[in-house]
Amino acid sequence: MSRTTTTPTATESSESSEGSQGSEVSQVSQVELLIGGMTCASCAARVEKKLNRMDGVTATVNYATEKARISYPAEVRVADLIATVVKTGYTAEEPAPRPAVPASEEVPAASSGDAELSALRHRLLVCALLAAPVVLFAMIPALQFDNWQWLSLTLAAPVVVWGGLPFHRAAWTNLRHGASTMDTLVSVGTLAAFGWSLWALFLGDAGMPGMRHPFELAVSRADGASTIYLEVAAGVTAFILLGRYLEARSKRRAGAALRALMELGVKEVAVLRDGRETLIPVDRLAVGDRFVVRPGEKIATDGTVTEGVSAVDVSMLTGESVPSDVGPGDTVTGATVNAGGRLVVEATRIGADTRLARMARLVEDAQNGKAEVQRLADRVAAVFVPVVLLIAAATFGAWLGLTGDTAAAFTAAVAVLIIACPCALGLATPTALMVGTGRGAQLGILIKGPEVLENTRRVDTVVLDKTGTVTTGRMTLQEVYAADGTDEKLLLRLAGALEHASEHPVARAIAAGAEMEVPPLEQGDLRGPAGRLPSAEHFENVPGRGVRGRVEGHEVAVGRFFDDLPPDVARARDEAERRGRTAVVVGWDGAVRGVLAVADAVKETSAEAVRELRALGLSPVLLTGDNRAVAEAVAAEVGIDEVIAEVLPEDKVAVVKRLQDEGRVVAMVGDGVNDAAGLATADLGLAMGTGTDAAIEAGDLTLVRGDLRVAADAIRLSRRTLATIKGNLVWAFGYNVAALPLAAAGLLNPMLAGAAMAFSSVFVVTNSLRLRTFR
Repeated sequence: MSRTTTTPTATESSESSEGSQGSEVSQVSQVELLIGGMTCASCAARVEKKLNRMDGVTATVNYATEKARISYPAEVRVADLIATVVKTGYTAEEPAPRPAVPASEEVPAASSGDAELSALRHRLLVCALLAAPVVLFAMIPALQFDNWQWLSLTLAAPVVVWGGLPFHRAAWTNLRHGASTMDTLVSVGTLAAFGWSLWALFLGDAGMPGMRHPFELAVSRADGASTIYLEVAAGVTAFILLGRYLEARSKRRAGAALRALMELGVKEVAVLRDGRETLIPVDRLAVGDRFVVRPGEKIATDGTVTEGVSAVDVSMLTGESVPSDVGPGDTVTGATVNAGGRLVVEATRIGADTRLARMARLVEDAQNGKAEVQRLADRVAAVFVPVVLLIAAATFGAWLGLTGDTAAAFTAAVAVLIIACPCALGLATPTALMVGTGRGAQLGILIKGPEVLENTRRVDTVVLDKTGTVTTGRMTLQEVYAADGTDEKLLLRLAGALEHASEHPVARAIAAGAEMEVPPLEQGDLRGPAGRLPSAEHFENVPGRGVRGRVEGHEVAVGRFFDDLPPDVARARDEAERRGRTAVVVGWDGAVRGVLAVADAVKETSAEAVRELRALGLSPVLLTGDNRAVAEAVAAEVGIDEVIAEVLPEDKVAVVKRLQDEGRVVAMVGDGVNDAAGLATADLGLAMGTGTDAAIEAGDLTLVRGDLRVAADAIRLSRRTLATIKGNLVWAFGYNVAALPLAAAGLLNPMLAGAAMAFSSVFVVTNSLRLRTFR
């Protein structure tokens, strides 16, 4: 379960004594390894520290995902990296190239995770059944019959030895490597309690028939020779196993969104070969192949529709519940569902290049990263365990010196060991990231990395590119003005028929608008190109002026062919241009008949999106290369006050920098190649997923659906995820800081300390899982 990529980095030039110059390109490779045997944040910190000590190696180890992402130079081999991990006391899987097939076939990883969870559940159930009577005997003196302590020993021994075996094994492995982790604390604490009990039973007075043992919440002074701690040894082991099980199950739930995304692909596809359908495995599909998608089937890969009309359900990729209508020439995305008619699609992207694979890669990369706050937690966790061992030793010495009571000193020291396990610290950030980014993927929001979350909190200005972001990016017919005595339907019919022969964006907008508005031709009349518009004859495109030709016996002209316009037509044209629209005059048989106004239509959701962005405390700015009249008309329609117009593509970066120089923290939303540099320069770049690859690559957040409202959702989700991370860390730090003094002061029974420690991790994971309900 690993991935390897190689990318060239900086070129180093050197000049020889003879004056000649040579250059050397240092190849930096990246590999992702699955690390086994980690049980807490301290383990991840140790592996990361050892890897980063290697020359030229940069590694990030994530405890929650159990993965290490490593960049290494050409002189280092992957085998060297694995050997370093093994020497540290853990396992690492040999990297293998990711197959270019849908992850629906990559089931073994998921099933192995289920097997581990099942084994942990089995160990927990056995230990819970054995430990429960031991705890009850110790807590309720009325249940203590003669020789109850020997039955407790019989039940507790398998729990401590077999149930706690994972902790003891890990502690021993770490000890051999001169390290200590959370398992060290658990193992030392439970074995010390068990060992003390054995000494008291076999060599002290605790094994005498009729012995009674009171239970107290705090440390009490007692005769060490008659005091046993079997309930501590068994109870703590059972509680920590319960915490591990709940943690493991929650971690699997946290990664469920990514697994669901990865498992969307199909296994087989019906390819058209020589006019016949042939069923082949999807990994044998090639770019340029044409394949059939029937109603209800998933589309095998990204492609372009060549035949058929249908509605496609894209909800799993974009969060959009309304199916999208597609027809010949439209692009479709792999793993979306054909909800309507039969489609024939030509494959344009396959394997790892598909939109689904790239989405999954973005989500996985984000989950494997670390926020700055987590790096602080990792540094604390790395030194925490040795410090706790010193505190436990100091607690034992202090109690023994002040009271002379060995049993009380031992109890307080064990409570310190048990309560201090820093599991919650290691889980605070990764679990929130896993759930937040996974939920984002379900809603069509791809967060590139944890550092993005920090930026969303500080942003106060959002720069919106106009074309394709606030507007649809396509010219559409907005207004029709017919002169006195002219029928509007006839005006559209003749102008649309003539413009249908042109490829100009304005002409296509008029033709498309006319096809929607005019009634269909008489049945049997085959002259129309689309069943609604008649054909044009003697078509002529006059550069700089427009088009003209004969339609249904009329000499029709659309464009700048008329010098003298009737007052009402002139007013309609001037009003349309004042509102930022492109106005074209239509006439036939030498007379002016009306005006058609075309514009890049504002998306229906843009005004609502601007209101939502304002509600988040952001000041919207409209940025466009269009003329100021067009920009101000669009801004007024959606509710934006600040407009920066007539900006060349290369000047968008300068605009963003100027806003930053004014002290603003800038987010930018864009979709085109000309937006890529601005997106990269902004403090937070939000790329519309319907835009170009360059823009998507430059953005920090990708909005899969071309809806500006998702930008507000993305910022809201990012801020919620960051708040969850900080809440988790406050709990984890606060818990340990508050609990350690209580344990050292003798105010905590070790068994209760074990329960509290286990449930602190469960609390952190459960708090992170609340992000799954984000709407």
